[in-house]
Amino acid sequence: MSLSANAAPSGPAKVPLFMLASAAETPASAPPPGTSMWRLAAANLSAGATAGCAVELALYPIDTIKTRLQAMIGGGGLKALLQSGGGKGLYAGVWGNLAGVAPASAIFMAFYEPTKQAVQAEVSADKQYLGPVVAGMVAGTASSLIRVPTEVVKQRLQTGEFKGAITAIRTILGREGLRGMYAGYGAFMLRDLPFDAIEFVAYEQIKKAYGASVGRELNPGETSLIGAFAGGFTGVITTPLDVLKTRLMTQGASGRYKNLLDATVTIARTEGLGAFMSGWQPRLIWISLGGFVFFPVLEAAKKFYAPK
Repeated sequence: MSLSANAAPSGPAKVPLFMLASAAETPASAPPPGTSMWRLAAANLSAGATAGCAVELALYPIDTIKTRLQAMIGGGGLKALLQSGGGKGLYAGVWGNLAGVAPASAIFMAFYEPTKQAVQAEVSADKQYLGPVVAGMVAGTASSLIRVPTEVVKQRLQTGEFKGAITAIRTILGREGLRGMYAGYGAFMLRDLPFDAIEFVAYEQIKKAYGASVGRELNPGETSLIGAFAGGFTGVITTPLDVLKTRLMTQGASGRYKNLLDATVTIARTEGLGAFMSGWQPRLIWISLGGFVFFPVLEAAKKFYAPK
């Protein structure tokens, strides 16, 4: 989740995407003289879309299990999920999701690096961390316009409510209107904006400190481990917000929850506080592996797509 081919200490796409994750990268060489801005932008947008889709495709089954666990009213855990047949169709909705992930990742990339560089140019050396924090929030907000509807459709396909993305979109729009496509938007933003900020800062600071200690450019394995740690830590502490997002997005026209606050109170009263950590294990695995995959794929993709 970076835009310039010659970015200065570049920063984090999860990633959350999400997932999107982060656009962190090692310093790249300057582009050839005369390279146009649109060519630089196209290279980085392509890299973001490639990395985002790679993570989604590889780890989609884990995300499906997480969604189904969080959507289970009353809980029951993985055993109850498997007994009810929830271990089948783990790639339900994957192609429709990829169709949304690619442009969402590209939009994130388009906003992230310019914003980060603009902020870092205005602050002192000891406050450079504000660059990725602000950029992550700005880019996350911009990409949410596509990420949220994609997430709504994806999760309702994962829970088996619909069999195809086109059917899901038509039905949601017909029954619930455009508002239904943005169900859970508040919870999504509350989850992803702090997630992006925490993960980006953790990734960049750990990478910077480790790089300084070893005195060389990090290899892909080291980059992957740092991304996995930063993402996994952030994923666990933001699980309650993820549960609220899932419940609001998958309730459809049932009206079980009126809004984010009502969902919080209702779940706490009827299911207990433990329900807010539903699915934390697959979420930890998904995000940790996502960081392990995303960061090196992103950096390799940016080198591949960079102007020669």
